[in-house]
Amino acid sequence: MVRRLVLGCGHAGETVAGVVSTWGGSLRVVVPAGHEVREFEAGAEVIRGDPADPGTYPEAADVVLVLGDDPAHNVATAEQARASFPDALLVASTAGGDVGDRLRTVADRVVDTQAVVADYLLETATGDGGERVWRLLNVLRGIDGRLAVVMHENPDPDAIASALALADIARSVGVEGDACYYGDISHQENRALVNLLELDLCNLGPDDDIGEYAAVALVDHSRPGVNDGLDPDTPVDIVVDHHPPRGPVTARFVDLRSDVGATSTLLAEYLDRLGMDPSREVATALLYGIRIDTREFTREAVEADFEAAAFLHAHVDASVLERVESPSMNPEVLATLAAAIRNRDVRDDVLTTGVGRIRDRDALAQAADKLLDMEGIRVTVVYGFMDETVYVSGRTRGTDVDLGEVLRDALGAIGSAGGHADMAGAQIPLGILGAVDDDSTASLADVVDDVVAERIFEVLEDPPNAPGGDPSTAEAVFEFPLSDDG
Repeated sequence: MVRRLVLGCGHAGETVAGVVSTWGGSLRVVVPAGHEVREFEAGAEVIRGDPADPGTYPEAADVVLVLGDDPAHNVATAEQARASFPDALLVASTAGGDVGDRLRTVADRVVDTQAVVADYLLETATGDGGERVWRLLNVLRGIDGRLAVVMHENPDPDAIASALALADIARSVGVEGDACYYGDISHQENRALVNLLELDLCNLGPDDDIGEYAAVALVDHSRPGVNDGLDPDTPVDIVVDHHPPRGPVTARFVDLRSDVGATSTLLAEYLDRLGMDPSREVATALLYGIRIDTREFTREAVEADFEAAAFLHAHVDASVLERVESPSMNPEVLATLAAAIRNRDVRDDVLTTGVGRIRDRDALAQAADKLLDMEGIRVTVVYGFMDETVYVSGRTRGTDVDLGEVLRDALGAIGSAGGHADMAGAQIPLGILGAVDDDSTASLADVVDDVVAERIFEVLEDPPNAPGGDPSTAEAVFEFPLSDDG
């Protein structure tokens, strides 16, 4: 355990001390009498007294930060701290004074200005993760009432896990919260995750009043009314997401990082920095969320995803993970898969197939996944219709084709389409495909086949290449519910 000591707490020092309080380990902050400071984490010990008085010091310290506002007093404090802790890492601020040379005789690192000390410690030494978590906690502490943590519609494991974790973090500062979602959890693996872990989720309907909550947080999406059942004008307090947004995002706390593979990675980072051991349920859900969104760390996975997985691994229920990954397949999925195989149109290594009218649109994604196992197939696109909408789900493996770009080029003009290079989807209003003389299912299926499959094959004759620089850019077009595809 790292033992940290902050001596003096000037303007910049208060910010840095607040960040340090989220790191775990022990922390003592010595504050001059009469100096008011913000509340630090519960584990921080605040002592009123002279930072240059060794009587205010703990018995041992590994890291000492001298952060007062008075340059001359910082010198005296640094000299005393070095005498008291000769082996500690000592960082001292000049507080804007001309005392750099004197500080360098005792300190390991000297920061020349009061303003730079925060930037140095937050950016150079630790990155902005500590400051980010501190800002999140400040927003949570300001909530007077219950928090609604809202996932996107028909949530996937990443959204479910992120909502649970954020609700747990809120409880750690005394704010009760609910993990909420609109729509259904219909994918059998997602249902298995919820059932096996006995997760407590709140399913909201169109008549439920979100205004009964004191605050709203969005996870795994970033704008109210876009891929959720909220009113677009709903005030949002917190946003945590790994998808790049199409429009402006407004909230008191915003963490949008498209350079990680899953929103669960961001929540695991918060827990780690706060020194919180996640429960078995939350850790298992978070790890599964990361694994699903990164396709077992083979798609858009970065170092942060691996670090999050390593942190979570010691807390997960491996037996539940194994059972979630091998659930029974319901009759609707089996029927959709059978229709997909029966109606397939294969050209080279591309398979498209229409399954007609469906009752479970998640079955399309599962069929697209299964069909990739067919010999010689590297691109699958499965589509069907329900509720006056055509739903399209696609997958690729071992190809340079950017499927998100393909679907956008082929279907974007008549609907909404996009996604990742290897996993994408689309929605098309059924009426836009033109009048059908016979409204039978067979006739509708023929029209959908003629439009969807031919447009896709036409684009694939000269396909867009997979993105080289930012593989997440295709995700930006998702403003519609695509279940596991988005």
